[in-house]
Amino acid sequence: MTDRPIADYAVIGDTCTTALIARDGSLDWLCWPRHDGPAVFLALLDGERGGACRLVLDGLTETTRRYLPGTNILETTFVTATGRAVLTDFMPLHRHESVPEEGPDGRAQAQVIRRLACLSGHVSGHWRLRPSFDYARAPTEVVAEGGAGLRFRGGGDSLCALCAVALAPRDDGAEGAFALAAGGRADLVIAHGDGVGDGDGDDRAAAGAGVPDMVDASLAATRDYWEEWSGRCTYEGPYRETVLRSALTLKLLTHGPSGGIVAAATAGLPEAVPGNRNYDYRYVWMRDASFTVTAFVNLGYDREAAEFLRFLREADASRGRNLHLMYALDGAVPPEVTLDHLRGWRGIGPVRIGNAAADQDQYDIYGEFLVALHGYLEAVEYDPPVKVNDHLPEALGHLTGHILRARHAPDHGLWEMRTRKRQSLHTKAMLWVGLDRAVQIARSDPKHRLADPATIERWEAAAAEIRAEYHARGWNPTRGAYTMAYGADDLDAAVLRAVLFNAFDPHDPRVAKTLERISEELGAGDLLYRYRIDDGLEGDEATFTACAFWRVGCLTLAGRTDEATALFERLLTRGNDLGLFAEEIDAESGEQRGNVPQGFTHMAVINHAVRLAAAGGETRTDEPDCQAEPEAVTA
Repeated sequence: MTDRPIADYAVIGDTCTTALIARDGSLDWLCWPRHDGPAVFLALLDGERGGACRLVLDGLTETTRRYLPGTNILETTFVTATGRAVLTDFMPLHRHESVPEEGPDGRAQAQVIRRLACLSGHVSGHWRLRPSFDYARAPTEVVAEGGAGLRFRGGGDSLCALCAVALAPRDDGAEGAFALAAGGRADLVIAHGDGVGDGDGDDRAAAGAGVPDMVDASLAATRDYWEEWSGRCTYEGPYRETVLRSALTLKLLTHGPSGGIVAAATAGLPEAVPGNRNYDYRYVWMRDASFTVTAFVNLGYDREAAEFLRFLREADASRGRNLHLMYALDGAVPPEVTLDHLRGWRGIGPVRIGNAAADQDQYDIYGEFLVALHGYLEAVEYDPPVKVNDHLPEALGHLTGHILRARHAPDHGLWEMRTRKRQSLHTKAMLWVGLDRAVQIARSDPKHRLADPATIERWEAAAAEIRAEYHARGWNPTRGAYTMAYGADDLDAAVLRAVLFNAFDPHDPRVAKTLERISEELGAGDLLYRYRIDDGLEGDEATFTACAFWRVGCLTLAGRTDEATALFERLLTRGNDLGLFAEEIDAESGEQRGNVPQGFTHMAVINHAVRLAAAGGETRTDEPDCQAEPEAVTA
């Protein structure tokens, strides 16, 4: 089956890359060796040309799935006409005995392990494995390596597969049949590069330990890693399972070696059906910095926040002088190209990799960085590592300098519309936010090492001027709302985001009126569109899920806590059965749209659960646990 609903997919990963696995067990997306590397399985975007690793069970009647509690280990249970089997999917990630101050906190093994066990009765079927290297642009060569092992080569890359049952080459792939009684296993290990080992140079399969033993040992180590990580979550409210799932998802989107966090795991999934809004989100956006760091800090994960700042520090050696809108995990964001040989999800192209928005001017990024820096410094009580502390004066100077120079300039705005620049209200508000946080950071240093009193006063004066300007020029009396840009009539849900940063007073009658107008004109029930204007692209995009959660925050800040809580709980039901969210939701069908899982959405889930807790607005005590008893799906 191809063109599965986006909500059918679960995600696993090892903090280097991720894989997407459908409800029926088909592995349809995997980029190696890192998130933004070339895809080696991409049936997600083309079921015919894009390779996959499929599990085919005879007589399948029912499927249920869950994550093992507190982990990113996926467990799918299959019922067939003759028995029951469980598939456990994970990418091995083993704990360091001693976690370094910086860098990965675990050892990724560059493997996908698929542990298939018959629980009762007997089950039969086969594995089908077909990589398609370099986004299916390179032919695949299959070479037997003795025993049950095969090697796949293509486009200068290679994979090794080892299975508890024999794999037989089939054209550009392989197949392995099995017939299992209760207790029987048909485990499959797929490794990137030279071989299947434990990551320490000890190739257990070659040493004769056997596939099941190797799989069991790696599963135990990986489960230990995730359970220890989850155990450090400080949130204990009634939405704990939901919040922890979002935190685990954000952790999957991290890149341990660099510290970066990509916006989403995928590329090319459409935001509009039909349309041409298909982009590559496997890069690091500065716009995500503030909410990313806040989400991790809110849950007690200060190290993850520090690692993201490490990425920014190393990606921008100028210490804020040459800050960019987005970054690749290593090097520059590649030019945007179209993969015309791929049909796209449900035939909706074009499939794009790279991202042309990297060249846009979005001046809100200076405020985003300063919010992230301020949140982290508060979390560590202004006692950061030397590598951060030593460069603070220079970074503050560069970032505030950017704000002062850009305060009157038009830009492309938060939504990366490929149209003309405007005087974006959200940008102006974030410039004020940036100066406000810079002042707070500098005033935390009584020795005036970060900025002298005259400089701080200059920042405060500029901030007051910027705030007065966007309050005056951003208000449209005819529309009765703050609008997208100075002099514009267009409504923009980004205004809600500015309220969350205190750029607007949530109790201000004008803010209340704006929220009312946005709900009326951009709302689709509980959901919200970002905007409803011609943005130069084809098709009508779906609602933007994070915006709906921002409305929760605005209601909470305005003291409408019961209303906010009810909305928050309804929105949580919009995720898939595992609590995962894509970027958008189609208002009519309820289907998820856009790249998945989307970090921006999961940050919003975390931050607004925490915000409700701070407001005393959490009333639920019986949150359904989607991990415990997953809903059965008839095959």
